[in-house]
Amino acid sequence: MTIRVLLADDQALLRSAFRVLVDSEPDMEVVGEASDGAEAVRLAKEQRADVVLMDIRMPGTDGLAATRMISADPSLAGVRVVILTTFEVDDYVVQSLRAGASGFLGKGSEPEELLNAVRVAAGGEALLSPAATKGLIARFLAQGDTGDGDLDPARSERLAALTGREREVLVQVAGGHSNDEIAERLEVSPLTVKTHVNRAMAKLGARDRAQLVVIAYESGLVRPRVE
Repeated sequence: MTIRVLLADDQALLRSAFRVLVDSEPDMEVVGEASDGAEAVRLAKEQRADVVLMDIRMPGTDGLAATRMISADPSLAGVRVVILTTFEVDDYVVQSLRAGASGFLGKGSEPEELLNAVRVAAGGEALLSPAATKGLIARFLAQGDTGDGDLDPARSERLAALTGREREVLVQVAGGHSNDEIAERLEVSPLTVKTHVNRAMAKLGARDRAQLVVIAYESGLVRPRVE
């Protein structure tokens, strides 16, 4: 299958560079370009995009608002958003993950990293580098309050629906481990891990593994480390 990619960035030069890169791959094609968030949402619907490479800071409707709109629209349930950010540590990034983005990537990343991000997001599997993602999310969340007052009670309650094994797997996912690594740690098969992950996603209303990581932190199941 060809991965349909939508580019959303207010800088035409960057969009052109991303288009050349994406279109050079046999399993991808750029199906549209947007210069603001509202246009990105509209084109995601019209062009049946699989992955949106979304800039955070755009005039009018920014990337954060657009991500929320895409995440909230049932007709766009299959669309994955990868946030592109200029800064490695950016408070908007964790807000985007909470809003439904599948992950984030620095604009200074290597071309292969961006292409891999598109493939991983389209496949709904581990978000970019799971360990790097976990580390960045932990750093973002550690910048705020880490006391019980900052937890999401609704998500804490929803954890009760998980089995003991599902909670154990969720902790491992939040630790940035891949299915294969979790399987080795828990001495089960990768397929069993994938089943537990999918069940946890369904019970917690998570779109993908990125959302599971955020839920694990917001519910208090996992605490961010403050270095």
